[in-house]
Amino acid sequence: MSGTYDDDPGDDDEAMAAINTTPLVDVMLVLLIIFLIAVPVVIKTVPVQLPKEASTPTRSAPGNVTIAVDRDGRMFWNEAALPDAEALAQRLAEAAARQPQPEIHIRGDRNGRYGPVGAVVAACQRAGIGKLGFITDPTGSAKPWP
Repeated sequence: MSGTYDDDPGDDDEAMAAINTTPLVDVMLVLLIIFLIAVPVVIKTVPVQLPKEASTPTRSAPGNVTIAVDRDGRMFWNEAALPDAEALAQRLAEAAARQPQPEIHIRGDRNGRYGPVGAVVAACQRAGIGKLGFITDPTGSAKPWP
């Protein structure tokens, strides 16, 4: 009977064509378990804390502008109160047209909402401001996030 497997130990002419897949299955299961454990860790969001570390001091050039946003969302242009977002947009357009263009520094209150600060950043972008920065507490005296 040619082509069949015999239990005859003296028959060495035919080779066994079966592949042992057990090690492959073991490796695949280990990889599956690793990915199942690692993916939720990667997807989890990280809690954000406001900066409290010292940064490099800013050089205040005479043309630089500081926009402050207080805890209630009111905006100030170099210590002068702005009545509304339209006034901010008008002043930013004037600043963007100047040569050289001034740097805009944003000071946001730590206990304020993010929305008004985001609105200032968006207004700067729409006006075409090239240099924008945030001012933090250089002493690190701000208390940690609640």
